[in-house]
Amino acid sequence: MGLYPEVVESLIEKLKKLPGIGPRSAERIVNYLLEADEKDVFSLSENIKELRKKVRLCERCFNLSEDKLCKICKDPKREKIICVVEEVKDLIVIEKTGYNGLYHVLGGRISVLDGIEAKDLRIPQLIERVKNEDVKEVIIATNPTPEGEDTAIYISKLLKKIGVKHSRIAYGVPLGAEIEYIDVYTLKKSIEGRKPL
Repeated sequence: MGLYPEVVESLIEKLKKLPGIGPRSAERIVNYLLEADEKDVFSLSENIKELRKKVRLCERCFNLSEDKLCKICKDPKREKIICVVEEVKDLIVIEKTGYNGLYHVLGGRISVLDGIEAKDLRIPQLIERVKNEDVKEVIIATNPTPEGEDTAIYISKLLKKIGVKHSRIAYGVPLGAEIEYIDVYTLKKSIEGRKPL
């Protein structure tokens, strides 16, 4: 038997399923909601309902959208460059850099251990876009993990077959870091990806 009323215990259990929320954080959130202004709590509840009702994936790039096409795909001022990312959260981070091209969200990465194959991702849709749209370049921005590298190599092979200019994001030593604290893999990649000054 829990220490709280059943409805409180139930909400704590649901909140614990959220990423980064453990039992103590869930308990704090519920206690905050109990003490917060009723109007704010109901507004939050409505926002969550609206989120599930209105938000879907863009039919072209698979970004989050309230319409068939997301704001980025609708923007005629965007460059005809497609940046390929694993997840929407990656798109958001790249968008904050000032990048002014288009995107394509794969919905994951190839992972043999997890049973995720190329056919499980939105790679065919990417190839169709590249064939049908006037794309100048494709930037492959999958994560620098073994799975992300495998995915990048797979996509690169497909793009080579259709003769599309493409590149891979650079990675290596972060700005402001000291070399003695960089892991060997990152340092190796930064040496391999060096460019002339």
